[in-house]
Amino acid sequence: MALIHAFARSGIAFIWFWQGPVPKMLFPSADERTLLGAAGLPFASLLWIGILELAFAALTITLWRWRALFVCNALIMIAALIGVAVSSPSYLVAAFNPVTLNVAMIFLSVIGYFSSADLPSASRCLRTAPKETP
Repeated sequence: MALIHAFARSGIAFIWFWQGPVPKMLFPSADERTLLGAAGLPFASLLWIGILELAFAALTITLWRWRALFVCNALIMIAALIGVAVSSPSYLVAAFNPVTLNVAMIFLSVIGYFSSADLPSASRCLRTAPKETP
């Protein structure tokens, strides 16, 4: 379970880490700008969204045992998907569309949430061997 949890959490962190700086800060994507405009947000907010995504990537790694992060991530992905569906529905059928990215992130969140319930923990460490029952 620890390995499954690590892959789910690392996958989520990587996606946030990539989606923050690459299409928003380093190489501002025309699609990102179009989505912002359709949502009524100024182009300058693209930088701040990228920074928030980087911060969420950092939180995903630093708050390794915080299970609620998976719930937060899934809710953010659902909200983002609804936002795109309302403001720019044509993007839902485009190549590399928000549906595939957001649903994958939601699935990683579900996998991470359930696997984190059984993570090894020093607080659950057995100090003595369990007694055998005949």
